Amino acid sequence: MGKTISKRIKSENFKNAIIYHFKDKAIWIVFIILFIAFSIANQRFMTVGNQLLILRQVSMFGIAAIGMTFVILTAGIDLSVGSIISIVGVICASLMVYSNTNMWLAILVALFAATIIGLINGVMVASVGIPPIIATFASQIVVQGIALIIADGTPVFGFTDDFRIIGQGMLFESFYHIPSVPIPILIMIFCFAAGSFILNKTYFGRYFYAIGGNEEASRLSGIRIKRIKYAVYALSGFFSGLAGIVLLSRTHSAQPTSGMGWEFDVITCVVLGGVSINGGSGKFSNVIAGVLIIGILTNGMVLMDISMFTQMIVRGCVLALAVGFDCIQKKRQVV
Repeated sequence: MGKTISKRIKSENFKNAIIYHFKDKAIWIVFIILFIAFSIANQRFMTVGNQLLILRQVSMFGIAAIGMTFVILTAGIDLSVGSIISIVGVICASLMVYSNTNMWLAILVALFAATIIGLINGVMVASVGIPPIIATFASQIVVQGIALIIADGTPVFGFTDDFRIIGQGMLFESFYHIPSVPIPILIMIFCFAAGSFILNKTYFGRYFYAIGGNEEASRLSGIRIKRIKYAVYALSGFFSGLAGIVLLSRTHSAQPTSGMGWEFDVITCVVLGGVSINGGSGKFSNVIAGVLIIGILTNGMVLMDISMFTQMIVRGCVLALAVGFDCIQKKRQVV
């Protein structure tokens, strides 16, 4: 009897290990399938230029997704990402155009403002007790309104061409036989490396998992929940702001509504990458896959001349499927 039970336990453990391994790699399998499918559907998809274009297009989503990953790991959500992207562009551009502020000082001021907005979100969530979805939604509306007031509802443009290097610059442009690498891609890679270090190599990052997994147990173990949440939302604001700077540099014009709706694309990237919407589990390596999948989906559908309205339907379905899959897995774990 004991041997039979032991065999069953070993069999179940082996089965669970296989399922976990498959779930961990499934997102990359989906990425490969989509990549092959679009490569067959359109010959232009496979060109080096198009691949670099995809990476440059998703770089801003990728940068913002780092902060969103931190937030969702703690079982939170940040709907103010798009508005922060908008206001950072407006602040930075206004300082350079109307106050003749040095480019780097304008960037620092805009990023500081983004971080403060994120910190305010953290205070509303952790100290006041407002649910994250309500707190950040309110913040989204307020910040978007401030951006429109600062810009007077019109685009801000006319700053120096030196600013273009952040969003339009290329590395190795003067080297022969070496493909030029867009600067936004390098910024995204550096940010992912920094985010991965925080998450995997510091106690600070491990607290994100602990809080998302069981906040009460984390509190009893001595983790300062409020301070961690302050930091998490502040980091989300900072990375959203950095994405806004890259977007501003790339478009060379500050639209007060430029980031509107971006929060849903960023959330899709993170959740599609396997970060549980309920918090407590997820990996940065899979978030990268989620970002790339959104990139090749968008690019592939454009090359196949699929309408923008259909693309919206596809992105919405992808988000629903990703969240639905996460919910099903949670139910199975409970059972």
